[in-house]
Amino acid sequence: MITVHGYTPSGNCWKVAQVLNLVGQPYRWVEVNSNVGESRTPEFLAMNPNGKIPVVVLGDGQVVTESNAILAHFAEGTAYMPPPGLLRTRVLEWLFFEQYSHEPYIAVARNIISFLRTPEANAERLAQCRVAGTRALDIMERQLAGHDWLTDHGPTVADISLVAYTQAADEGGFELANWPGISRWIDRCLALPGVVPLERAA
Repeated sequence: MITVHGYTPSGNCWKVAQVLNLVGQPYRWVEVNSNVGESRTPEFLAMNPNGKIPVVVLGDGQVVTESNAILAHFAEGTAYMPPPGLLRTRVLEWLFFEQYSHEPYIAVARNIISFLRTPEANAERLAQCRVAGTRALDIMERQLAGHDWLTDHGPTVADISLVAYTQAADEGGFELANWPGISRWIDRCLALPGVVPLERAA
């Protein structure tokens, strides 16, 4: 049995759970609230010196970190990760896009507004998130306006990775009705077998 250390409302942790559900991999979940410092304890840092969630401990005790690396690991050999070649490269492009051009803005805006509840104190950061997050959603909309999925392979870990925080972008101040292609894609992603929606902010 593998163990996932994660925070249930986190999109980065959510996507790990969804891929494990999709590929039929049983797992044990350990809740770690990173917003209150639980990923900075000596015990956690011994697993992941970077102090970030999610962390997966494999059955043999090996540790895997970084959410998109975890997705790729468990999707290997399944329909959710194409074999080596251009189609896999397209999936990797979206995974790198998610972590560099999407998550730092969509997820951060959501955390500031809906979890930390400090929008006034972080007004400048939120303004940056709105500009860059809108750009990221516009790029996705251009692809999804005419395609069911982000790549021509069908649903892959690229879709799971990017839908994680996109489905809750409204909690960061992004009105998803402005991106109808994305909105339809979210519905398709959440209809995949075993996938459940991200927990919303209270």
